[in-house]
Amino acid sequence: MNWRKLLFPLSGLYWIGVSFRNLAFNIGLLPSQKFKIPVVCVGNLSVGGTGKSPHVMLVADILKDHFETAMLSRGYGRKTSGIEIANYSSKVYDIGDEPLQFFNRFRNKVVVAVSENRVNGINHLMEMYKTNAVLMDDGFQHRQVKPGFSILLTTYTNPYYTDYLLPAGNLREPRSGARRADVIVVTKCPDKFSVKNKEEILARIKPKPYQKVYFSKVVYSDDAIGYRFNLHSDEWSEYEVLLITGIANSKPFVDYVTERFKKVNHLEFSDHHNFSVADVEAIDRKYEQLNVLNKIMLTTEKDYMRLKDESALIENLFYLPIEVELDDYDGFKQNLLDHVGKN
Repeated sequence: MNWRKLLFPLSGLYWIGVSFRNLAFNIGLLPSQKFKIPVVCVGNLSVGGTGKSPHVMLVADILKDHFETAMLSRGYGRKTSGIEIANYSSKVYDIGDEPLQFFNRFRNKVVVAVSENRVNGINHLMEMYKTNAVLMDDGFQHRQVKPGFSILLTTYTNPYYTDYLLPAGNLREPRSGARRADVIVVTKCPDKFSVKNKEEILARIKPKPYQKVYFSKVVYSDDAIGYRFNLHSDEWSEYEVLLITGIANSKPFVDYVTERFKKVNHLEFSDHHNFSVADVEAIDRKYEQLNVLNKIMLTTEKDYMRLKDESALIENLFYLPIEVELDDYDGFKQNLLDHVGKN
């Protein structure tokens, strides 16, 4: 028996609070602001692990070719407050790991901003930049903003329709919240994915007439990116790895790396973990204990943002970029642009 099921009474109390909050927004007791420019929201019903970052970057990559686009995040884990705009000197403690990852990917092609108050953040972007489209990262529960287009992510292995509210499950709000989505993306699908699988999932989701459902899978880069050089996949089987992860669900990444490298030694940390001096020393010590010539430290692109300024590690530290591949990219792109263009 899953011990978390013992927490169902607490989930009932949580349901009362979240349902009342959603009702207050639905009937106008709490304000929800709609903006004169398109606002696209990417988020989920659950706590982490849906593969949000690569999907956010996929949407940004589409929008930037048609709009003066800004990406707006809360900036989880940063030590600053208020509105911050990413720049070439930004550190993870200024803006958070995911916004730094976004800036590292897009540079000056997209404005990357953080603000715990999304309304203030959007107003600032409209006033100070030529922004005519905002991509709101992890904003599905931030109902003070009324997006023109909402994308909901849920995983293939743990879809929202089989999950439960916190603390018995991982849902931040009831399953009915999915009705606010214009698009639902089932993420982290296996490579071998039949039409029957899709039909079974669609039957469980029961999309509304206004909703589209897409399916995506993770695609890993053929190159591990390093400070001094990149390591191509042809060479991976010759290397032993010290794998460092600090993400919500590391298992798929660990499995992928384990299948392709000679040997993997895994150091696992919590999601968004702030690496201390002691952590860095422990990582370096563990790496030195690998008694082989061909060895590297490997991490995710998000974790790399929190480790790249550590001089003791950077020479041997690599990260593996990921992308997402949609079952109907052209349809998704057209659906997104059609809706954004109308707002």
